Amino acid sequence: MAVSCLTWALRSLSLSQHALLSSQAVAQTKLGSQACLSPVSILTTVRPCRGFLTTACLEQNRTLWKQREKYTIRPIGMKKTGGRDHSGKIRTHGIGGGHKQKYRWIDFQRLNYEPGKEAQPFEEKVVEVRYDPCRSADIALIAGGNRKRWIIATENMQAGDIIKTSGVIGRMAVAANEGDAYPLGALPVGTLVNNLEVQPGKGSEYIRAAGTSGVLLRKVNGTAIVQLPSKQQVQVLETCMVTVGRVSNIDHNKQIIGKAGRNRWLGIRPSSGLWQRKGGWAGRKIKPLPPMKIYVNLPSISAN
Repeated sequence: MAVSCLTWALRSLSLSQHALLSSQAVAQTKLGSQACLSPVSILTTVRPCRGFLTTACLEQNRTLWKQREKYTIRPIGMKKTGGRDHSGKIRTHGIGGGHKQKYRWIDFQRLNYEPGKEAQPFEEKVVEVRYDPCRSADIALIAGGNRKRWIIATENMQAGDIIKTSGVIGRMAVAANEGDAYPLGALPVGTLVNNLEVQPGKGSEYIRAAGTSGVLLRKVNGTAIVQLPSKQQVQVLETCMVTVGRVSNIDHNKQIIGKAGRNRWLGIRPSSGLWQRKGGWAGRKIKPLPPMKIYVNLPSISAN
């Protein structure tokens, strides 16, 4: 096994033309000077040398599967990087090995209209709720109209449920069910939300991990303030989409690994084990909450 892996690695690297020509020249001179020797001695003395470029680009680390344009619900094959970039240098420590995984393309842009049906609320049916090896939360396959897509499943989502997606903000707050997607301006204050958008139409970026949820605190002048699971508050436009409810797999933090080998199955490499004295980062600290992040370009007071 080790010999086959070594052979494959040597073949994947490109040859250095200069070193190869020099090795051929040396071999020819040795053949000319030892023409009187026996064939056995010639074979033992002449050893072809292969020169390699040690700075060759690692093609297997290129994430071409991320550059797809046409959406598909089929599992996409991935190649493991081991935490290394295109040049072969480690960029993220603690990654390596693990079981083979396939990526399910998640549609984080929940308000994604079908052609010809823009600005109309639509309903979709949950076909399947399943485990995803690439994230902590479960995912759900939903179907509606002429398409299917993967989304992040909520806590009580089951196969056969009907979920609604709307981009309309009415005068009265809606009574949304779990799994429905609405703009922040259409929901009542105090609603538990997940899959929060920072910019309208960009897709959800916050509150996507297993068992997490945010709270809609208040709505001010066309904006909404949401409290994240970290207790930090963010201010976004009220047209940003969110999903109502809590993310699925709420018992993810209670999972017991059990042995070191299971972390290796998950692709987590251990640290070196070198003892290092703890610095100022260790220990309990009482810090004030960070300031609220504002993703809205509000006009300044001096401009008025």
